[in-house]
Amino acid sequence: QVQLAESGGGLVQPGGSLRLSCAASGNIFSIGVMAWYRQAPGKQRELVASRTSSRITYADSVKGRFTISRDLAKNTVFLQMNSLEPLDTAVYYCNADIVLTNYQRTRNTYWGQGTQVTVSS
Repeated sequence: QVQLAESGGGLVQPGGSLRLSCAASGNIFSIGVMAWYRQAPGKQRELVASRTSSRITYADSVKGRFTISRDLAKNTVFLQMNSLEPLDTAVYYCNADIVLTNYQRTRNTYWGQGTQVTVSS
């Protein structure tokens, strides 16, 4: 089994910063892409940022403000969010593409439980 544990959400004023963390644990053989998604009330879940060993992708709405990084040794992905705006308010979800240590080397996509980010004065 695999778990993704998120932390770092909270309430922040416009223009402020937050740093989200997501640590993967369990029967992990390898991890491919790790990503952050978000879902605002009444809207569909959208990709915020993703990172593989060779490529980083950002949503246009967060370019220049958010930075995704990974600690490969700790199976952890981070999202540094600067210059936060009220439109960034959402539940943020960690996502990872993981190959298990079982004989079949099963590959699945896993989601974290979500962490609330609220940007308000």
